[in-house]
Amino acid sequence: MKKINILLIVFAIGIISCKNKTKETKTMEYKTTETTVMAPKKVEIVLNAKSESNANGLVVFTEEDGKVSMTANISGLDAGVHAIHLHEKADCSSDNGTSAGGHWNPTAQPHGKWGDAAGYHKGDIGNFTADENGNGTVTFSTDEWCIGCNDTSKNILNKSVIVHAEADDFTSQPSGDAGSRVSCAGIIQ
Repeated sequence: MKKINILLIVFAIGIISCKNKTKETKTMEYKTTETTVMAPKKVEIVLNAKSESNANGLVVFTEEDGKVSMTANISGLDAGVHAIHLHEKADCSSDNGTSAGGHWNPTAQPHGKWGDAAGYHKGDIGNFTADENGNGTVTFSTDEWCIGCNDTSKNILNKSVIVHAEADDFTSQPSGDAGSRVSCAGIIQ
């Protein structure tokens, strides 16, 4: 009987202590923040020879953090200074590149050197030098271009890259008197 009484006492103490304990339940709220990391937009185009030249190459456009960077590697040129521009149409079908139209100029500015306060075309990239082996590299970066955005004054898609036989003088209107179009590639994505 003693065993039963002891068990009853232990049991009663257990029930009483359970009843006296109040369980607090805390609800934790977690907020999820979604971070989207955008991969850079990238377009690669192949420059093809025009105007009976041997000029060819590869141009890569990359957009990241609101800036478009362009790198062009060109070979088969005459040694010396050459102009490179964006033209208004992605059409390189003609033998002399004239199917690409004039310089891309969505803001109706006069032709000039990039950044000139007097004005410049959005396609007026500038000049570069080909070495004695006919190779040249152009690097350019701007926040005035975009790849595939809805802003027609910035979107470079459906334009073309033209490499000229000579240097741009930055003053002759409307194109800088840069000579024949020796290489062309359309920017299409």
